[in-house]
Amino acid sequence: MGGFFGVAAKGDCLIDLFFGTDYHSHLGTRRAGMAVYSQEKGYDRAIHNIENAPFRTKFDRDVNEMQGNYGIGCISDYEPQPLIIRSHHGTYAIVTVGKINNREALTDTILRKSHSHFLEMSGGDINNTELAAALINQETQLVDGIRHAQEKIEGSMTILVMTPEGIYAARDRYGRTPVSIGRKQDSFCISFESFAYLNLGYVAEKELGPGEIVLVTPEEVKTVARPGDQMKICTFLWVYYGYSSSSYEGIGVEEMRYRCGASLAGRDNVRTDNVAGVPDSGVAHAIGYSGASGIPFSRPLIKYTPTWPRSFMPSMPSQRDLIAKMKLIPVHELIQDKRLLIIDDSIVRGTQLRETTEFLYANGARELHIRPACPPLLYSCKYLNFSRSSSEMELITRRVIKEMEGKDKEPYLTPYSVPENPAYQEMVERIEKKLNFTSLRYHRLDDMLDAVGLERCKLCTYCWNGKE
Repeated sequence: MGGFFGVAAKGDCLIDLFFGTDYHSHLGTRRAGMAVYSQEKGYDRAIHNIENAPFRTKFDRDVNEMQGNYGIGCISDYEPQPLIIRSHHGTYAIVTVGKINNREALTDTILRKSHSHFLEMSGGDINNTELAAALINQETQLVDGIRHAQEKIEGSMTILVMTPEGIYAARDRYGRTPVSIGRKQDSFCISFESFAYLNLGYVAEKELGPGEIVLVTPEEVKTVARPGDQMKICTFLWVYYGYSSSSYEGIGVEEMRYRCGASLAGRDNVRTDNVAGVPDSGVAHAIGYSGASGIPFSRPLIKYTPTWPRSFMPSMPSQRDLIAKMKLIPVHELIQDKRLLIIDDSIVRGTQLRETTEFLYANGARELHIRPACPPLLYSCKYLNFSRSSSEMELITRRVIKEMEGKDKEPYLTPYSVPENPAYQEMVERIEKKLNFTSLRYHRLDDMLDAVGLERCKLCTYCWNGKE
């Protein structure tokens, strides 16, 4: 995934940019960068690898050396950015968050028509942000270029473009990711997470609509391309990867998770000694479940936040599984001889949750009843890079379905998304046995969407039912 932050200020913007970007560290663990602009010094930029150190440590020196009135920053799990681009639009810096599914086709078209070139990243891929800039540069006017890029990209792409005139902020075409604007005296900020600017003295100004483009200066936020009327915001923002103190479309993450847990309890009849959430995102769901069911809430697993503060995992499976185990510390007295109901935000591969349950059994748990806060994941997300699953067959649901239907058969997945269907029920039973749970009950899609509270037509549910 990834997060971004931008500042347009009459004075120096570095402190706000530094801490605002840092507040997005939960969204990525590989690359981070900041770029600034001032009329006196022009553009300056810093990019660092943050795989083995937090953002603040890596950028501590830069924040004391860089200077500018405009600034954009990002945290990313993929491409290095911001990039500084020189084109017929002049020189600008650019940050993107999203996913390009038709990257090869777009690249081939640009290379054939424009006699352009791309710098290859270390993994052999093309930098998605550089590709977005190449699309922008195909149009005469900058705003037309940003709109052109959003229209041509299959997937999603939210874009920040910093110019000497101000920062252009463009929410992706269907609003799958958020863009929030904050305001304080003599400056505006642009943020993925709405909470990221609160401690910096900003107040909420507006959220961009789907496909909306604004020009942000220290004096104003001016809409230069009106929003569209179709929204498909990612539901996982509330369930999983959004930060607890954020809100999207006016709906708070923490409150949604309370409602989500409560609706889980409303369809459940299991009796346990305690309810617990897998830190961090499962905790609020568990509090909601506890309040609705009357089963006491406890914390038998504590995340060791001093050195394992972030929820995203390294790309190597062996490292990812090791870290998933190491960052959770058991509270033996709350586990020994207990019947525990455990809520996690989701089950993706099943590896981490299996490790967690084995860990709890080893510490004396008598029963482990697992309640994911969302329905079974049947499809890999094709709009956002929120998961590192490189193949849908990494999903535990798809592996179990393959066992059920045979190796050579392409499954028809709709029955596996309907809780009343026997195929769904068999799939859940097989996962329960495979992962050694006492019982397993997934959240229903309709209940989860009700817990969000937006009109259902505005929510993306692709990863659960394949519907765009």
